[in-house]
Amino acid sequence: MLRFRDPSSIFSRRLRQAREDAGLSQKELGILAGLDPFVASTRINRYEQDVHAADLATASRLAKVLGVPLAYLYADNERLARMIKAFSALSAVEQDRLVKDIESQSETK
Repeated sequence: MLRFRDPSSIFSRRLRQAREDAGLSQKELGILAGLDPFVASTRINRYEQDVHAADLATASRLAKVLGVPLAYLYADNERLARMIKAFSALSAVEQDRLVKDIESQSETK
């Protein structure tokens, strides 16, 4: 049976993990993403606790500060999240080569 995960809870979990990996406090992340310093910690905490959902513009700023692609924050499984992160670290030439390799493999199946 296929189960769909709530995108906001996926975002919450990945945001927290990326923030911790970056070594940032909730307040630091919020301030770096352009949130008002007086509410930065509370806002990030509410995103991580899945109390509130970040709009797309805010999510994009958070991803940029954390050095992860926006898609990483919404990836619905761990393998895909790792692939998105690794792919984004490649040069454009390496990305193109990898995409071609994957596409050619899927065409032969």
